[in-house]
Amino acid sequence: MGLRLLGCLFNLPTAVIYGSLSLFVSILHNVFLLYYVDTFVSVYKIDKLSFWIGETVFLIWNSLNDPLFGWLSDRVFLSTQQSGVEISSPEVILKRLKALSCNGPLFAISFLAFWVSWAHPGLQFLLCLCLYDSFLTVVDLNHNALLADLAVSAKDRTSLNFYCSLFSAIGSLSVFMSYAVWNKEDFFSFRIFCVVLALCSVAGFTLATWLLRQRFETEVKVKWDQESTLKELYIEQPSAPLEKRITLGEYLKQLSRHRNFLWFVCMNLVQVFHCHFNSNFFPLFLEHLLSDRISLSTGSFLLGISYIAPHLNNLYFLSLCQRWGVYAVVRGLFFLKLALSIIMLLAGPDQVHLLCIFIASNRVFTEGTCKLLNLVVTDLVDEDFVLNRRKQAASALLFGMVALVTKPGQTFAPLIGTWLLCTYTGYDIFQRAPLSNVVSAQPKLASNGAWEPTLRQGCFYLLVFIPITCALLQLLSWSQFSLHGRRLQTVKSQRQSLTQSRSQEIKMI
Repeated sequence: MGLRLLGCLFNLPTAVIYGSLSLFVSILHNVFLLYYVDTFVSVYKIDKLSFWIGETVFLIWNSLNDPLFGWLSDRVFLSTQQSGVEISSPEVILKRLKALSCNGPLFAISFLAFWVSWAHPGLQFLLCLCLYDSFLTVVDLNHNALLADLAVSAKDRTSLNFYCSLFSAIGSLSVFMSYAVWNKEDFFSFRIFCVVLALCSVAGFTLATWLLRQRFETEVKVKWDQESTLKELYIEQPSAPLEKRITLGEYLKQLSRHRNFLWFVCMNLVQVFHCHFNSNFFPLFLEHLLSDRISLSTGSFLLGISYIAPHLNNLYFLSLCQRWGVYAVVRGLFFLKLALSIIMLLAGPDQVHLLCIFIASNRVFTEGTCKLLNLVVTDLVDEDFVLNRRKQAASALLFGMVALVTKPGQTFAPLIGTWLLCTYTGYDIFQRAPLSNVVSAQPKLASNGAWEPTLRQGCFYLLVFIPITCALLQLLSWSQFSLHGRRLQTVKSQRQSLTQSRSQEIKMI
């Protein structure tokens, strides 16, 4: 029985094992996002100053650690020759799998540190956030980099991303299970639940990375055996001239000349802003636009579907990507976002059923677009590899540089949203009190309060004008992105030919 199970695991496709890593991240990360603030505020009673200090330090560290870890991981791949030793693709993949096998379990352990009080709430909050985000960043960077390293063709990468979305959707179920054990007054059951999730994640990371390493260690062993044979036969392999290591400043200059990278991060900055705007203001829109018009169960359904539907919807989007290409699908989603927002604006806030559909679909389509953009980054990795004639693709580093430029959108989303709401309605989301000196507040329109009717109108305009503005900006920048169609095929064929020629060098000798 055990041998049969082990045989089945060995026969699993690489795409399935790679995608399963998303499951072992999402079962923890969804619970973290939902409960960490409530735990420290309601259970550990953290004070407001310590909370904002922790969030500020976390914001800075969260922005800097992506390029930092990406640089530490991939700096040896930037020059075309490093110390006269060629690094093959299987060795690069093994390097990333080793990082995942070490940092995956540490990520699960750092998740557990949130749910037990072991220090002053302010200190624990700061340390837990930074440790958790550090291990999550290393895991995400190496996992995303494998998407570019395991495959070059769009079809194979779409297949890898398909299984990531499928397993992420399964991982979202941990949110629904957590409702059964969440209790601020009695934390024991929830802690046990988190320990079980962490153990599943540790076991999953260990098993999945071990299975993948078995496959690629065989290829590396064959290469080493061939090199040993050549040495025994006194066949001297031709050596390429040594080149100096590329510095961070030189790499940044290369990126500044990478036109498609610059247009992509402009578009993605807006996308990250919109994703986090929807997440931040989703409860506010439900409360002030729909709470008195729909039942509590309907509101819970809309909230729940917003977590799992993006992953399921992405499975359909990926099938469209195989047929039409990622560029066309993303552009179509931008046009769809613009069209739905204009329709909602014309219909007005009193169309309750249309409003429910729009609020849910706006979040689902926006999150779905975010998940497709990893495929675009892998194409940029290919173009960077070809343009700069690298010996190996610096996948993790490029993902880190994208994150560095786009993560400020996470901060801009609540700041701009609350500022617009306060400016238009006089409603301060922190004080819940109207500001008397705001011109747009119209007390004569209200029969039972100066700001309630205006607040509903402000929420509605915020709901529709933010997507309209984002869609227009994204369509403008996306129209300048040229890495699609014939250009993309040329880049992919060049990378494949370069990779294949280098992998065949030893065999040809």
